[in-house]
Amino acid sequence: MKNLLCFFLLVFPFLLSAQKGKEQTGTASYYAKKFEGKRTSSGEKFSNKKLTAAHKTFPYGTRLKVTTLSNNKSVIAVVNDRLQKKSTRCSDLSQKAAKELDFIRAGKTKVKIEIIKEE
Repeated sequence: MKNLLCFFLLVFPFLLSAQKGKEQTGTASYYAKKFEGKRTSSGEKFSNKKLTAAHKTFPYGTRLKVTTLSNNKSVIAVVNDRLQKKSTRCSDLSQKAAKELDFIRAGKTKVKIEIIKEE
C-alpha cells in the first residue's frame, strides 16, 4: 500500500500536466434550479450564477474552456463537482454557462472541452 501511495504522489502530477491542452468532445447539460445552494462534491455551495462545471475526472479547480460545437460560443468554467461515473455526458454546467453558450432552451448540447489551467 505504501508503495502504491508513493507511486501516485510521484506520478500523478505528471499525468495531470499531460492533460493540459487536451480536448474532449461530448454532450453537456446544465444544472436544474433545485441544486442552487446545495453542496457540490468539492464542498462548495452550488450557484447557477457562477461559471462552474462538473466532470468525471478533472481535479477541482481546473479551468476548462467549453465551446458549443453548434455555434462556436465559448466560456471558461471551473470544475467544482463530479459527474456520476455512469453518466454519458462529458460535463454538467451552471445555468450561467449554459446561457452564455446559448443552449438553455435545448437543455443539452455537443461541446468541446479543453483544459486551460489545472489547480
